[in-house]
Amino acid sequence: MKKGLVLFAIILFLQYSCTGTKSAVVNNNTTGQVLNDTVKIVNDSLQYEVIIIDNGYSTWLASRALPRNYHSQQFLELKNQLYVNEWNNRVLQPQRYSPSLYELTINYDPSINYGYEVNYLIYNYMIFFQNTYKQKLYGYVPLR
Repeated sequence: MKKGLVLFAIILFLQYSCTGTKSAVVNNNTTGQVLNDTVKIVNDSLQYEVIIIDNGYSTWLASRALPRNYHSQQFLELKNQLYVNEWNNRVLQPQRYSPSLYELTINYDPSINYGYEVNYLIYNYMIFFQNTYKQKLYGYVPLR
């Protein structure tokens, strides 16, 4: 639980699904146990939120992630779908994969347009996670 205590508490991610344009707000939450290592995306009108809490992710995102708009939204959505499917498979196999790394499933619906920012942050978390914890969820993992 140390390494990814809340790993990806995104499962609050889409309590209700809506179609249409979605915008995301990114806040660095500095309250709680981990300072400056919380990335929160909230959209009150659509009733979903993504919370990423992992030591070092905010720093990694600011210093090592490729810049926004480097990849297209379509690319990010495809990669996220592949990564999330494998992530959820691993959550369901605690005897094979560490439950301290894969604690919660991620509710990611590829038919919903989450917008660029949400997909960008999820994709980069998956890259961060794979490189930091030496995991390979799917295909080629860029080293950053």
